[in-house]
Amino acid sequence: MDYLAINKEAWDKRTTVHVKSSYYDVNGFLQGKTSLKNIELEEVGPVEGKSLLHLQCHFGLDTLSWARLGAKVTGVDLSSEAISQAKLLAKQANLEASFICSDVYQFNEVCPEKFDIVFVSYGALCWLPDLNLWAETVSKALKPSGKIHLVEFHPFDELLLGSPYFASDEPLVEEDGTYTENCTGDKAKMVTWMHPISDVINALVKSGISIESFNEYPYSPYYLEGFVAGENGGYQLLHKGNAIPLVYSVKGKKL
Repeated sequence: MDYLAINKEAWDKRTTVHVKSSYYDVNGFLQGKTSLKNIELEEVGPVEGKSLLHLQCHFGLDTLSWARLGAKVTGVDLSSEAISQAKLLAKQANLEASFICSDVYQFNEVCPEKFDIVFVSYGALCWLPDLNLWAETVSKALKPSGKIHLVEFHPFDELLLGSPYFASDEPLVEEDGTYTENCTGDKAKMVTWMHPISDVINALVKSGISIESFNEYPYSPYYLEGFVAGENGGYQLLHKGNAIPLVYSVKGKKL
C-alpha cells in the first residue's frame, strides 16, 4: 500500500476546501490575525531573527504567522496543492518564506539547511508510520543546541472513542470527509497510525535530543463533537465529570 500517494491525494483535496473555510479564516490572517494558539506561542517564545522549520505545514498559515513574528521560516508538506497555496498566501501577505513539497522522511536529502527551531503541531504525527525516522529528520535538521517544539493532540481522547492507544504495525485505513464547516461531503481514503506519547519521547531521545519539558493540557483550542466550553477559551472533553488531557507539548534540545 502506497500510503504516501493515498494521503497526498487526500490532502490535495482537503486543501482546496480548507483555504475557503471559516475554520482557517484566510481573510482574517491577511488582515493581520495570527493562526497560532496560546499554547505554542508560550511554549516556543520569541522567534525574531531565528530560523524555523515547520514540518507538515499544510498550506502555511502557522508558518507565515511565525514569519510575522520575525522568524526566517521554511514550511514543508507532502501535498503539492498545499505548498502551492502556501506560496500564494505568502505573496498575498507580503511575507518572506520558503515552502518545499516533500515527504518528511526525504526532507534532509532535499534541504540540508540547519535550523534554530523545528516546529510540529496538531495532528501531524498520526500520518507517519515510523517515529524513529521522524525524530532523525528533526535531529538532522537542527543546529547544535537547536530546539524541537512539538504541540500535538493527546491520544487519550482517541482511546475513549474506541481507538487503540498503543502503537501497531497495522495502520488505520478509512474513508472520511474533512473537519471544516464547509465540507462538501466528499470522502477520501486516508492512512494513519496511533503513537503513544512514550514512543514520541523515546524516538527524540534516541535521535540525540535532550528533553527539556513535557506538558499536558486539559483543553484543546479546536472544537470536536462532544467537547464543551473549557478554560483559556478552549474546549474540554469530560470523562466521569473530569477533564481529560487533549493536547501535549514536548520541548527538546539537540545535543
